[in-house]
Amino acid sequence: MSWRVDVALQTPAYSSVANLLSYTAEQDLPAGTLVRVPLGRRELLGVVWRSEEEGPHEGSTFDLKPIGAALDALPTLSDAWRDLVAFTSRYYQRSLGEIAVAALPPQLRDLSALQLARRLKRSEAAKPAPVTEARLPRVGFEAEPSPPTAEQSDALRRIEQESGPFLLFGSTGSGKTEVYLRSVAAALARDPAAQALVMVPEINLTPQLEARFKSRFEPLYGDASVVSMHSGMTNPQRLASWLSAHLGTARIVLGTRMAVFASMPRLALIVVDEEHDPSYKQQEGARYSARDLAVWRGQREGAKVVLGSATPSLESWHRSRPATEAEKTTGRRYIRLAMPTRVGAARLPAVKLVDMNLQPPKTVLSGALLDAIGQRIGRGEQSMVFLNRRGYAPVLACGDCGWKSECPHCSAYRVFHKIDRTLRCHHCGFAERVPRACPSCGNLDIAPVGRGTERLEEHLAELFASIRRPDGGAVRIARIDADSTRKQGALASQLAAVHAGEVDVLVGTQMIAKGHDFRRITLVAAINPDGALFASDFRAPERLFSLLMQSAGRAGRDAAYLAAQSTTAEMWIQTHHPQHPLFEALRRHDYPAFAERELADRAAAGMPPFSFQALLRADAKSQETAQQFLNEAAERAAGLPAAERVSRYPAVPLPIQRVADVERAQLLVESASRAALQQLLAEWQEILQDLRRSPAGKGVIRWLIDVDPHSV
Repeated sequence: MSWRVDVALQTPAYSSVANLLSYTAEQDLPAGTLVRVPLGRRELLGVVWRSEEEGPHEGSTFDLKPIGAALDALPTLSDAWRDLVAFTSRYYQRSLGEIAVAALPPQLRDLSALQLARRLKRSEAAKPAPVTEARLPRVGFEAEPSPPTAEQSDALRRIEQESGPFLLFGSTGSGKTEVYLRSVAAALARDPAAQALVMVPEINLTPQLEARFKSRFEPLYGDASVVSMHSGMTNPQRLASWLSAHLGTARIVLGTRMAVFASMPRLALIVVDEEHDPSYKQQEGARYSARDLAVWRGQREGAKVVLGSATPSLESWHRSRPATEAEKTTGRRYIRLAMPTRVGAARLPAVKLVDMNLQPPKTVLSGALLDAIGQRIGRGEQSMVFLNRRGYAPVLACGDCGWKSECPHCSAYRVFHKIDRTLRCHHCGFAERVPRACPSCGNLDIAPVGRGTERLEEHLAELFASIRRPDGGAVRIARIDADSTRKQGALASQLAAVHAGEVDVLVGTQMIAKGHDFRRITLVAAINPDGALFASDFRAPERLFSLLMQSAGRAGRDAAYLAAQSTTAEMWIQTHHPQHPLFEALRRHDYPAFAERELADRAAAGMPPFSFQALLRADAKSQETAQQFLNEAAERAAGLPAAERVSRYPAVPLPIQRVADVERAQLLVESASRAALQQLLAEWQEILQDLRRSPAGKGVIRWLIDVDPHSV
């Protein structure tokens, strides 16, 4: 007897074999079994999606190939996991196999059935013994946590009693992490096999959160009970963590957006920290939102979901609004839990605006700000200066002929990095040594224009060269950005130096603006944040407000330290538009007021969350070819049943239209109905595939659909 097995494989995007492929097997393989199957000259890892007894091949002109091997030593992937993959495939318009296989650890794709069986045997042999009261470690055990505040207790009670999903709206320093820890503890205590997933937006935030979770839970559940999942891990590490979660050994999984697909058969709780962060939206391949998938997964598996942020996304804020009488029976809404007060009587920093219109031309740091930083250095306190632009200067230019350091492969400038004397494109990676003279006219006097973190660090060192610390030593300035943290372990050592008080002024990009618990920083300054106020992207003000609020939250987190220093925490913002409503709301730390105004503007304009969007992107050899392909696709979509309810806009170049010698264009489609938009996108797929093979698709390198885009 033989069985027909339909397998999900990671086939080339938009190829003719993008759906399930059929093979034969000598035994009935349950759905969710991992198998190795032949495809062309290769043997690939796939996931069995369904299996049925094979009947006679009446009228068939071909025979199905047999599977290579079944990795049946591994428990099957659950129905809930496969439902998550199937939903992701449908909603984000990608092939089933692409999502399924990409969600598995890379090393698993290369293991044979025998190698996997050996690996599982070693894992079982190394499995730690259950923790008993007698062997609970006393050394390194986390200090007994302080009793929860009244706001924390109320949030915990509601999470325990209600079904959610929950939006934990807590100010920076209000103790959201403690709520996460106690919620996880309660979920694991209710069920001896329960698991929890805790997600963070950035890899660099994972180690400090991991240390806190391990110190709280490993003494209770064993050394392998807490694992991490993120792209910064090696392939063997990722496989070990995935297996621990899949086998139920790991009770808690900490990870970035990729962790939303972790196979966790007894998932009881999902926490999404800093849920507003754009990093939860994948920007390559399948462009899924891990935050939205976490909510869907929680509903599918009956797991509670907690989304936490001091500045929630406007979509989440809108979904957590109090329902009117007319809305009470429509849709499942988020339950908003408010924690506006900082733990330990600490106050939010006072926000001071510096009107740069009143400063002398070319002023980088105002005199008042320099004086404030100098006073803190003199008292042994720390300051943080935030500038969201790395490198020494964004442009190198010639004052005689107007030459600028344009990238020959992108429609962008190469950034000047003084530390290694290079001009480097941050889009395609092309780098060259800084020329001795202007390549255009030979002028020796080429100069940097603008400032990045590298130049700001140098400028601060010059300004504070004569200032002394309380111990008489020189001022110590550190920089944390993508350039300074390239080497393995560099970020951890730099953060350790800040926490140890070895840094007086910390300069950095958004890497330092969120998530870190710096106890001695009493002043935060934001330099030149105005660019986002008038950007073409309608989400830019929301991202700026969140970034500034998160930056402000790094100051004054330790009330006892502030009291001992007899000082107050401050957030300084240098701006040319001090009267802008965004800054007015920021001064009051009034996110609800900012959100109300932004949502009113979006409602008037019909923008998300009051409408639903998708982008059709095309990359081609020329901009004309890319736009022609998109506009032709829009014309052909006019005949689809859902077209009347979906607006299609003309194709336009991307803000950076050329990257690595590839021209890029996009076309926006929008609808007040999510169902109508999804219907059109699904029906559009066949049209796009045919168009790609037609003369109109000649010269088109690739195309993709981005559902719920974060940048328009």
